[in-house]
Amino acid sequence: MKLVTTTIDVRTPGPGLVSITAQITRWISTQAGGDGQLTLFIRHTSASLVIQENADPDVLKDLEDFMRKLAPWAARYRHNTEGPDDMPAHIRAALTQTSITIPVIGGRPALGTWQGIYVWEHRADPQQRQVVVQRLTA
Repeated sequence: MKLVTTTIDVRTPGPGLVSITAQITRWISTQAGGDGQLTLFIRHTSASLVIQENADPDVLKDLEDFMRKLAPWAARYRHNTEGPDDMPAHIRAALTQTSITIPVIGGRPALGTWQGIYVWEHRADPQQRQVVVQRLTA
């Protein structure tokens, strides 16, 4: 077994989904080995990782609209030390994922035709995010 780890930096423009599929696929292609397992972990409590539709951008917009209704910035939260968008961001991250695992087959992530890997930014302002990426091969 071989385990290789890297960290990718992702600059987000504010709330919404940012595709990291190309970065992940490029990194995998630089690693030896065909089949294996890929694990991604985001090092933040106000952003998340998701696998989602990559063909119709309206899906991503609808997801963001839904989250804004579910955890609105204008609600009254106890935790507001980092601003009115922070607690809703924590709620959104708790409802999604901070880690995902994807099979690697033939040196490529085994994503479906319409699937992409996204960082989902839950804060109002642009952020610098880090995603830890590990590839395990036999």
